[in-house]
Amino acid sequence: MQTILGANGQIAVELARELQRCYSRDLRLVSRHPRKVNDTDAVVSADLLDARQTAKAVEGSSIVYFTAGLPPDTVLWERQFPPMLKNALDACRAAGAKFAYFDNTYMYPQDNRLLTEDTAFAPVGRKGLVRARMTNMVLAEMARGEIPVIIARAPEFYGSGKTQSFTNALVIDRLKAGRSPRVPMRDDTLRTLIWTPDASRGLAVLGNTPDAYEQTWHLPCCDDRPTYKQFVTMACEAFGKPVSYKVISKWAFAVAGLFSPPVREIRELLPRYQQDNLFDSSKFKRRFPEFAVTTYREGIDRIRNDQVGV
Repeated sequence: MQTILGANGQIAVELARELQRCYSRDLRLVSRHPRKVNDTDAVVSADLLDARQTAKAVEGSSIVYFTAGLPPDTVLWERQFPPMLKNALDACRAAGAKFAYFDNTYMYPQDNRLLTEDTAFAPVGRKGLVRARMTNMVLAEMARGEIPVIIARAPEFYGSGKTQSFTNALVIDRLKAGRSPRVPMRDDTLRTLIWTPDASRGLAVLGNTPDAYEQTWHLPCCDDRPTYKQFVTMACEAFGKPVSYKVISKWAFAVAGLFSPPVREIRELLPRYQQDNLFDSSKFKRRFPEFAVTTYREGIDRIRNDQVGV
């Protein structure tokens, strides 16, 4: 039995598809209101803030994937993410299950250095501190050595379905709605984005590779790092729209934040858009050379095809 905790997000949905396709038809999807992805999935309703419910949801699992997400609310993150993760780790220890943690890059320095699995944490802002705390909890569990543990880390997403990211919201979703894209801060810095199905496929590969455990892995991204100008150009061309966009300044974000709580929640991430974002996934590619990484053009075309039902 392979179990996904936090099973309604886009990463979890695509992970369930990949696991069923390539590794196991014995899947359990866990969330407060779980929904089947594959016909053979077992669904379990559980609140990960409740230790007993979490333990019961994990019973009998061989591998547990933690893909739980929360809305971009700092106070919610601080109150709920660490106990959710603790309950999941405790449950896996009790069940003797392997633990695969889906991580992000919020704890990394927000500068233009090349980010590898060995980059020291230097979180900026309260969300970054939460994610650093959580990752350190997983690293401590790894060091404890009672259960096999793996960390799979992804940069910013782009993709179809319910994919949530700055780039999706400002570029992809606006094009879907027939509106002109927006670019945060600058259009000339290099961006590393991961196609959500690639992130889920990579997580599935790692979770089912015994010698990948007790390590941190950067999930596979395309080596070509486009600027926002290049990415928006590809997206506009794919959607058959004129190449037109507006760069949103730091000042504009500050003003918008006076009236919009969601904008206030993302302001601590703005420094990463002022300079190149260089996320290195060469470790994964060396270990799994057969893994086909989706190019940006292919990913954007897939989004467009999904939009029109091709």
